[in-house]
Amino acid sequence: MMKFKKNDRFEAEVIDLTHEGSGVVKVDGYPFFVENALPGEKIDMRVLKTGKKFGFGKVESYIETSPHRVTDINLDYLRTGIADFGHLKYAEQLTFKRKQVSELLRKTAGKVDFPVLDTLKSPKETHYRNKASIPVRTVNGVLETGFFRKQSHSLVPVEDFYIQQPEIDSIVLAVRDLLRNYGIKAYNEVENTGFMRNIVVRRGYASSEVMVIFVTRKAAFFKKDDIVKALTAQFPEIKSIMQTVNSSTGNAIFGPEWHTLYGQDYITDSMLGKQYQISGPSFYQVNTAAAELLYQTAIKFADLTKDDIVIDAYSGIGTIGLSFADQVKHVYGVEVIDAAVENARKNATLNGITNATYVTGKAEEVMADWLRQDIKPNVILVDPPRKGLDEAFIEAAASTKARSIVYISCNAATFARDVTRFEALGYHLDKVQPVDLFPQTHHVETVALMTRKKG
Repeated sequence: MMKFKKNDRFEAEVIDLTHEGSGVVKVDGYPFFVENALPGEKIDMRVLKTGKKFGFGKVESYIETSPHRVTDINLDYLRTGIADFGHLKYAEQLTFKRKQVSELLRKTAGKVDFPVLDTLKSPKETHYRNKASIPVRTVNGVLETGFFRKQSHSLVPVEDFYIQQPEIDSIVLAVRDLLRNYGIKAYNEVENTGFMRNIVVRRGYASSEVMVIFVTRKAAFFKKDDIVKALTAQFPEIKSIMQTVNSSTGNAIFGPEWHTLYGQDYITDSMLGKQYQISGPSFYQVNTAAAELLYQTAIKFADLTKDDIVIDAYSGIGTIGLSFADQVKHVYGVEVIDAAVENARKNATLNGITNATYVTGKAEEVMADWLRQDIKPNVILVDPPRKGLDEAFIEAAASTKARSIVYISCNAATFARDVTRFEALGYHLDKVQPVDLFPQTHHVETVALMTRKKG
């Protein structure tokens, strides 16, 4: 094999895409990952960096381009990961995501040629996000809002985020300008100095209600009242302004301390005909229209009856469980974030639902406790974080002998791993439906049905 060094140039063909959207090139059997390169393209590539097993390259020029290329994309969206698939036409994004799920099931779960269904497209391809978490940093002596370049903490100033609701972008820019005008210091993570770390904006898809969250390093907020007054005068749709204090040096956005600066500590939105109160730290799907497709798919897979008892694990503010509560005997939900559980209980009351119980705790521990109480579910619905399910939870779920497990996944790799665990405990994978909640990015959601084997 050739020995490569920085700035070497090669003509090469792009043979594949990584799951994060980089093109794959092989020179003398050695793989390079190349940003903004698509399968089928021939490129003039310059070597940026090499390692023992792979290297990184840069496109110097395109010799042949893919018919699936989007040519008018802002390259900052690729460089920051805001839209790391933004250079690929949307139909091809959907195909790639199905392939990604299929490949992981083959490699991890041994599911060769499993009939993964075609990816359900999002109703909106851009400007769909109802929530933004925007870092605030100083760039060239000026307070800026934007996004970090991939694999770095170097902020790229961004004004139009492409995948966010444009109304959110407008509020972020207004906040940025107010912070500048009042001399508020941006956070410096190297020195752990400054004040404003992040701006978080939530906006209801159906209600248009807005919550603004200031993430600060300290509690004392200079010119707080002036900023709140100016912001609410410019945007009357703002119903809540919150402050969360995060003095840690970690990557977590929210801190443990919360204050209400204006209005209430929640906004209200609706999904599938139900009303929901959403607090600052609570999880709520960022693409509401596509999330409705996701939930409808999960409900269809569950094949619910009036006599069913359903456990909704990782229940958040109750959006999934409450959407089908009127179709079943009882819903039991568990969530680790107490504020979300309080929202879920309020949301049940708000929608006149009396057959739903929500508790705070780790899903695997609460599940075991419910079993001791002789609560036996017919269906278990799980919507875990990216790390997937804890083994203790899988064992507890399988021990209930529920007829089916409906698994909503935001990480196809951990989903495929968990499929093997459930199958070892008596369940069979029946259906897999990818759903695109995050157009223009590499992320894909998956709904899967696992049924208990007979005998």
